[in-house]
Parts: sequence; C-alpha cells; structure tokens
Amino acid sequence: MADTHGAVAEHGHSKYLRHHFDDMEQQFDSATLGMWVFLLTEIMFFGGMFGAYTVYRSMYPGAFASTSLHMNPAFGAANTAVLIVSSLTMALAVRSARLGSQKALQIFLILTMIFGIAFLVIKGFEYHEHWVDNKVPLISGHWDYSNDAEHPNQAQYAKQAQILFCFYFFMTGFHAVHMLVGVGIMITILTMARRGIFSKDYFTPVEISGLYWHFVDIVWIFLFPLLYLIGNARKLV
Repeated sequence: MADTHGAVAEHGHSKYLRHHFDDMEQQFDSATLGMWVFLLTEIMFFGGMFGAYTVYRSMYPGAFASTSLHMNPAFGAANTAVLIVSSLTMALAVRSARLGSQKALQIFLILTMIFGIAFLVIKGFEYHEHWVDNKVPLISGHWDYSNDAEHPNQAQYAKQAQILFCFYFFMTGFHAVHMLVGVGIMITILTMARRGIFSKDYFTPVEISGLYWHFVDIVWIFLFPLLYLIGNARKLV
C-alpha cells in the first residue's frame, strides 16, 4: 500500500517512517508544521527589522529621501526577477518530486541553485558599488555623505542617513545569509535526489525545503519596494 505523503509501505510500514510516528501522512504533516513554526520565527525576526526601519523612516523623512537616491533600482529589479524565476523552478522541482520524475527534479534543483547564486553575485556587485562610493557606515574611511552638486542638502542628513544605511545593510545582508543557507539546502536535497531517495511516494524534504525557499523570496518582494522604489521616483523617471 502507499499514501500520498510517504514511501511505499511494505507490511504496513515504510522504510522512511520514523518510529515515533504512526504513519507517513502524520510524519509529513509534522514536518510541514515544524517548517511553518520555524518560518513564523523568521517572520518575527524580519518583522522587527521592518518595524524599526519604518519608525526611523518616519523620524527622518528627509534623510530617508536622500538615501533612496543612492540605491540602484536596476540591481534591485534584476534580483527581483532572478528570485521570481527561482521560485518557479523550485515549485517545478517539488512538482517533479511528487510525480517521481528524478531527472526533472535534479534539473530544477540545479536551476534553483544557479538563480540563488546569481542573486548573491548581483548583491555582491551592489555592495561593491556602495563601498567604492564610500556609502558603508560604521567603517572608517568608507562613509562620505558630504554635499555635492546633485544633492546639495546631503550634509544635514549625514548622521541620520548613516542609521538608515545601517538598516539597508542589515536587512539585505541577513536576507543574503538566508539565501546562502537556501543554496546549501538545495545542494543537500540535490545530493539526496542523486542517491535516488525521493520518489512520487516520498518527497517530504523537497516539499519543506521549497517552503523555506519561497519564504526567502517573499521577504525580498517586500525589501525591493521598501529600499529601492519608495522615495526614488525622481531617479526612475
């Protein structure tokens, strides 16, 4: 016999069934619930940063507007497109696992990893641009927010802008760490897939890994307009 969430059962038991579960369906539901609980803690983690960023933005609206002009929407848009496509390939990987298509599963996992690495590479170029422009706060010699012809009122916002740039690097930096962890998870899942562990009757690790990947993508969907688009309308026109 078989069920929709586990491996084929032999004599009522599956080789993937852990001893503390009654059946594979219960094991699948427990694993999924555990991932959702973990993601809830991640929501609280990022939610705290979003909340603090919103407070400081309301306290220093002029500084916020000036820092927005130093963000590069092209980098943000490119990374948004990369992550949207990666969510598609991740969803297709889960579908392939459910259908028992081993070759397709491995292909989509590899593509998902490639897009994840592409995101990190683009983010690296963006950080390098801020480093060259001396827009990295808290590091001696790499913070310069003085007046120039394009932004004549920057000097008065120097201290407040440093706070907001700190939020930018903290929020995007922690997101990048989560993406790096996601790539590591995909490598692990790919290794398991190449060993032939997954089938249409057992795909729980792929399913819950997909939940994590989609969560990281969704967080970026909120970061992109908050950091790159709001207050940057003049640069986009």
